[in-house]
Amino acid sequence: MPRLDLPPEAAMTPEQRAACAEAMAGIRGRVPAPMIAWIRNPELAARGQKLGELLRYQTTLEPRLSELAILVCARHWTSHHEWTAHKREALKAGLAPEVIAAIAARRVPALADARERAAYDVASALLASGRVPAPLYRQGLDALGERGMVELVGILGYYCLVALTLNAFELGLPGSLAPELDDPEHRA
Repeated sequence: MPRLDLPPEAAMTPEQRAACAEAMAGIRGRVPAPMIAWIRNPELAARGQKLGELLRYQTTLEPRLSELAILVCARHWTSHHEWTAHKREALKAGLAPEVIAAIAARRVPALADARERAAYDVASALLASGRVPAPLYRQGLDALGERGMVELVGILGYYCLVALTLNAFELGLPGSLAPELDDPEHRA
C-alpha cells in the first residue's frame, strides 16, 4: 500500500492545486505518480513534472531509446511502478520483448542497433559506477551525439529521482508489482 496519497483537492493549498492543474494540462494529461509525494513541496512538484515532460517527450532520442534507458534505471533500482509503466511504453515504442526480458533478468540484451547499444551500455555503466569510461563515452558520442548523450544522462538522473520517490513512498503498489523484477536479495 502507498505510504502517501494525493491530498484531496479541497485540502490542497492553492500552490498544490496549481501544480496539479499544470500537470493535468500538460502532455501526460494526468498527475504523474511521483507527484503524489512531491506535491508536499508544490514547487518541487511543478518543476519535477515539467522536467519529466521535457526528458520523456522532447529530446532528440527516439522513444525506444528513452524507454530503454528508463527500463535500465527501473531495473537498477527495482522500481516496480516505474518498470510496469515504462515496459508498456517501451513495447509501444518498438523495443523488442526479448530486450525487455533480458533487462528484467539483469542480463545484457542482444542489441544490433548501435544507438540502442550505446544507450544501454552508457546507462548501465553510469548507474553501476557513476562514471562512463573513455571508450564507452566515445561510443556514446558516435552513436548519439553530444546532445543525445546529455539528454541520456538527464533521463537517467530524472528517472533515478522518480524511482527513489516511488520506492521510498511505495507509490503504485501493489497494483504495479512486476513479478519479473522479483529480486530476493534486494527485498526490504
